Amino acid sequence: MSLYFISLGLWDERDMSLRALEVARSCDLLFLELYTQPMNTTKEKLEKLIGKRIVQLKRKDLEENYNEVLLKPAKTKKVGLLVGGDVFCATTHITLRLEAMKQGIETKVIHGSSIFSAIGESGLHIYKFGATATVPFLERVGGKLPESTYEVIRKNKENGLHTLLLLDIDIKNNKFLTPKEAMETLLSIEKVRKGGIFTEDTDVIVLTKIGSREMKVKYG
Repeated sequence: MSLYFISLGLWDERDMSLRALEVARSCDLLFLELYTQPMNTTKEKLEKLIGKRIVQLKRKDLEENYNEVLLKPAKTKKVGLLVGGDVFCATTHITLRLEAMKQGIETKVIHGSSIFSAIGESGLHIYKFGATATVPFLERVGGKLPESTYEVIRKNKENGLHTLLLLDIDIKNNKFLTPKEAMETLLSIEKVRKGGIFTEDTDVIVLTKIGSREMKVKYG
């Protein structure tokens, strides 16, 4: 019948748009994915707000078992996938939509707020941002320095553009890469490359808890 991609917004369940809430309430089946974009909410809070039972998915459900878990029921029912931030900020969801379309399943999208619009709170113009990169936990990349991240910054600087760096998250172990750790990683690459791309004199703006009342902006 149909598969709805429903964006939840930036911070918690209260960031859902009225349209997102309306569509979620109309779905026969609801699934929740919070590992690509963690939020300050829970399945239980969303169930109370929406008034429906929700099944929370694991990474494997969405990346490997999506055909059985999501697409098969979407052929006969109205299925909703709840996702933090804006649904298509993660390539996983784009791939899922393309697969649904190949199988003749109607797809619809409800957009929401995301880091890519909220970054405007930094005071920098959105049009002046180049490619985005992620600074990973070093243990996730075998202890190797993420040269590709450094290259993104280099190319953006050459074009006179800002770089949005997303800091890695480890949902399973409830770990979040800190700005300090991210900068230490980039300074380590600079020490090897000596390209003058990310040094102790580089201007950095750090935004944390974006979308909440506790949001903080630091510059230095």
